Amino acid sequence: MSNKIYIAIIAALVFVCAFLGYKVSQKSETIVYQEGQIEEIDSDRERLEVDLMKLRISYDTLQTDNAQLRTEISARKQEVDDLLKKIKNKNYSIAKLEKEASTLRSIMKGYVVQIDSLNTLNQALMAENKEVKNEAQNVKKENEDLQKRQENMEKVISTGKTLQTGGISSLGIRLRSNGKQVDTDRAKNVEMIKTCFTIYENPIADNGTKYIYLRIIAPNGQVLPSSDNDAKAKLEGEMKAYTIKREIDYNNEELDVCVFYTLQSAASKGVYKIFIYEDGKRIGVNDMTLE
Repeated sequence: MSNKIYIAIIAALVFVCAFLGYKVSQKSETIVYQEGQIEEIDSDRERLEVDLMKLRISYDTLQTDNAQLRTEISARKQEVDDLLKKIKNKNYSIAKLEKEASTLRSIMKGYVVQIDSLNTLNQALMAENKEVKNEAQNVKKENEDLQKRQENMEKVISTGKTLQTGGISSLGIRLRSNGKQVDTDRAKNVEMIKTCFTIYENPIADNGTKYIYLRIIAPNGQVLPSSDNDAKAKLEGEMKAYTIKREIDYNNEELDVCVFYTLQSAASKGVYKIFIYEDGKRIGVNDMTLE
């Protein structure tokens, strides 16, 4: 085979390699661009979600005695809640959501003007009527309560989707022959442990079926056993034995929960520690002392 043929073959191979390199470079640039677009959309979605939560809180602060305005404001609150649900659907246009949010924000500003006008009129009347002055004090107190609620809502936003609990209490229970439950702190009488708590409202948490896990640590440091032998779950990043599991239906609203655990052996005197978990995260802890 002549040198000219070898040179032609080499030239063809160089051309093919260059062409393939160009195509790979184009493909890489396309992937990088698309990844950047996805990150930007996710960032816009998160920003819009926070903005909508703040808008919902702003609507909560609107107070008026006008029945028609109250009805309209309530309807707008529902629209904001609907947008918060839609934002979790990645098939829904962010631009459309932003447009609807902007409209609701403009409507709220109009309500503020109307309510301010009504308040101005009320203040003029309060100057002539002592009873109305007292009512103004009540309105002020309501506004302060709403401000506290707004601060609590801001805490919910910063916490994110993790459920928050409060009002945790744990008691020993003795069962009478008639089936009635009686609270007791005497170890020898305890047959059950009752733990009650409140799960707070969290509009941005995923709703639906959730599982609450309790780990009850006896005074000797041992985890009280589950009715399912060696029951374990991933809690705080580790597989741990738990004492009891309870299924709940959470709809983003405040929910009171009580969990009853039947002792499998006699209770011991001392301090019991009760840890509460959901979605692998610890959401509450409490102590119970038996004498």
